[in-house]
Amino acid sequence: MIFFGSLLRSPHPYSEYSSFRALLHVAIERLCQRYKLALSLAVCLCLAAPVHASHPDVLLEAKIPKVSAATDNTAAANKPNGNKVNDSNAAIDTPYNEDTLTIENVKNINGLAPASLWQPELSEPSLYALLDAEFAADRDDKRRAVSIYKQQSFKEDATAVFERALSLSLRNERVEDSLQFAKTWQDQNPDHVPAWFYVAHLALRAHDYILAGETLNRILRYDPRADLSEILIGIYPNNDDDKRELLAALQPLDSEQNASLSVLKAGLLYQFNEPEVAIVHINRALERQPDYVPFITLKADILRKIVTAETVINYVSQARLRNPDSKSLYLYEIRYLLDLKQSEQAWKLLLEAHSRFNDDSEITLLAALVSLDIEEYASADELLNMLAKSPAYLDQAYYYLGISAERQQLFDQAKYYLNGVMQEDLVLEARRKVVAFELLDNDVDGAIATLEKLRKDFTVFAPDTFVMQADILWQQNESDEALRLLTRAARKYPDNEMLLFARAQLLDDKEDYVVKRTLLNHLQALDPSNLSYQLSYAQLLLANERSSEQGLALATAIIQIRYDDPRYDNDLHLQALNVLAGNALAKENYQQVIDYLQTPYDVLPTLRSGTLLLRAYQGLGNNEKVEALLADLQQRFSFGQHNINDRIQLY
Repeated sequence: MIFFGSLLRSPHPYSEYSSFRALLHVAIERLCQRYKLALSLAVCLCLAAPVHASHPDVLLEAKIPKVSAATDNTAAANKPNGNKVNDSNAAIDTPYNEDTLTIENVKNINGLAPASLWQPELSEPSLYALLDAEFAADRDDKRRAVSIYKQQSFKEDATAVFERALSLSLRNERVEDSLQFAKTWQDQNPDHVPAWFYVAHLALRAHDYILAGETLNRILRYDPRADLSEILIGIYPNNDDDKRELLAALQPLDSEQNASLSVLKAGLLYQFNEPEVAIVHINRALERQPDYVPFITLKADILRKIVTAETVINYVSQARLRNPDSKSLYLYEIRYLLDLKQSEQAWKLLLEAHSRFNDDSEITLLAALVSLDIEEYASADELLNMLAKSPAYLDQAYYYLGISAERQQLFDQAKYYLNGVMQEDLVLEARRKVVAFELLDNDVDGAIATLEKLRKDFTVFAPDTFVMQADILWQQNESDEALRLLTRAARKYPDNEMLLFARAQLLDDKEDYVVKRTLLNHLQALDPSNLSYQLSYAQLLLANERSSEQGLALATAIIQIRYDDPRYDNDLHLQALNVLAGNALAKENYQQVIDYLQTPYDVLPTLRSGTLLLRAYQGLGNNEKVEALLADLQQRFSFGQHNINDRIQLY
């Protein structure tokens, strides 16, 4: 309804109604009481005075969602005597053809009610036709409504009808169809400035950058300082090719006096790594609006590519001092300092921001987190206790109070806070920590009770709790009970991959070969790209056939994934090295074991890698290396000789 506000306030273009029009109003009122809204719309649209504004306050697309609708309309036929006669039975089947949209085609659209047989053709929009269109829209016959409105919009003084037609088109047709209609209407009404804005926006949406550039240039010639912000909403391209086309269309336009256009050019140039040119355009925008925060932060982003960090911080700080109430500038500077690893400076600025915005929970939380990061626990606890007074932030406050207590080794206090967390996206990790604290105290029953309560309170995490409980049982040397637990859980959640994989991990590679292979094949079918499933399958194959080409290929492929590959996982990489080293050890290829594991062990020592290396050096008879490595294992992992020997037998 936003497009009709100006119409409702406009003076009536006619001094009086004809008697015929008055009788028609009475008849419609009696027959159509259930369509009061449709009637009011039609009357307002038909009787309103034309609207002439410098540009629209709100662009149509900013308020109307896009819904695709197919159109297969055809042009209507005329009677031999030249008078347009409409057949109500053919109204829906014979509207216009969008592919050949012209002014004449739109004028000849069929679909009006039978009243046009006795109602003379009017130069202004027909009240009856608009009423028919509103009834059609109310009955969800969108195609008919759009067709009628488009036809009526090409009559005299039909600005409001055009806007209603365009709004319906945007809701029910492709943006390309809406653009074609708007451009056709604008060609017939070349002096209607708002239509320029509509066409420019729709051209940008439809990626018709040539038309967009021409229309924007026309607007800028009319008013070099025109507010283009509504035109530019939601049109930023997603791919580089479209961005280049848009930039090419904008480059010839004189944006020196137009802040909106300057900043759009600056943003595109920044993305194409042309900061020296981008800075020129953003400076032009800032000349018009020197304290507009989005422009300031974009300039700071551009400066980060061409000047020192100190210069950027000075620029943002000066802007922040000019705009002391801008939370955004505080946050920008704080986050930039954190990016630079200048946590102390960021913390001090956060405390200043917290003092200024003391009711802002986001600032309080960020200040608390940075306090935790730099081990200022007293500050963190004070801020988090303040945050806990806000119901919306209570769970986050409790979670981080638990983290603070954990880092201070106040484990009972940590358990208290973490047990109080009930927010779904935090509760699983909170209870996982509680379970770890209980196991640290050798309270196995308490750990399992925590998991059972979590399972009861949050059924969505039931599979996770079963896996954690099975892991506890396995650590207590109750592997059979752990396997039975997972088997029961898998029956309850048959499609849960986490449970299936945990169960597969507990199965013996040799004794349960068939079952484990079936499970892993099923999991790989569900998720063929999952590297954990592939590695487990490789280990299974190599455990049963040392020379398995498929097993070797799978494990080797994982260690060949580069660290800059999105699939790279450091833990998985090390596990794959251990699988290959274990296979080499079984073949008594001791040097190959050392080649696989010595460097990883030096960088990130693990017990499994260390024991495999120890066996390899024992096989080579290198007693010096054996003694040194054994001492290192005993020191790092607190294992005695008999523990090491027991652990070695697993590989």
